[in-house]
Amino acid sequence: MTQMASASELSKLKTIKTKSLYPLPLRFYGVQLLTLVLLAAVFSWLSRDEGFDRLLTGYWFDAASLHFPLKNNALLDLINHRLAKYLIIAVAACTLLYGAYRRNARLVTAALLMGLGALVVGALKAVSHHSCPWDLLEYGGDAVSYPLFGAVPEHSGPGRCFPGGHSSSGFIVMGLFFAFWRERPRLAWCMVAAGVVLGLVMGYGQVMRGAHFFSHNLWAGWWVWFSQVVAYGLISTWFAKK
Repeated sequence: MTQMASASELSKLKTIKTKSLYPLPLRFYGVQLLTLVLLAAVFSWLSRDEGFDRLLTGYWFDAASLHFPLKNNALLDLINHRLAKYLIIAVAACTLLYGAYRRNARLVTAALLMGLGALVVGALKAVSHHSCPWDLLEYGGDAVSYPLFGAVPEHSGPGRCFPGGHSSSGFIVMGLFFAFWRERPRLAWCMVAAGVVLGLVMGYGQVMRGAHFFSHNLWAGWWVWFSQVVAYGLISTWFAKK
């Protein structure tokens, strides 16, 4: 009986250990830093004169009537703008609750990282002077546009359109990477891929409606992953010292 109890306790301790937070290797952070710097350079180049954004947005703009025909499209609004976002929020909430119930620090942290990614993009968007395409003069609005790093002009409009808030709802799925990396690395990277695909698809749906330029969504993904990597590094380091 004593041996059986000891085996049970050992198994329980192993389970607790495998579900606790773990620090990622320094090589991981080095690769991510290099990748983020390179992506920032590419995204900055694409945003330099808004030519790339206008090319994609132009496909969905009707110059004759000066409006975006799909702006109020029921399917884009219901499926892409509402249901997709609510589903991902539900996934994050369920991950948090299940992780708390199972005392799984990895799942709890991953869920919190998902919330952090959305919070960071939301905060940046709230102070942005960049207006959405459908608010701009050239697309039937009355706001003046300007390049990403250009001086803010007069009459820049309502702003609050950079980075892409809606696409960040898809990108935050990348946070689940940190729940699975040690035991199931392939699944972990699948979570990153799923987040990228969801963010780009959801973001492009907003491009079709005239709600965002495509580069706004690229930068949303950048900020989500940057914040998640940095936050996990700080959190896991702190727990490792306890």
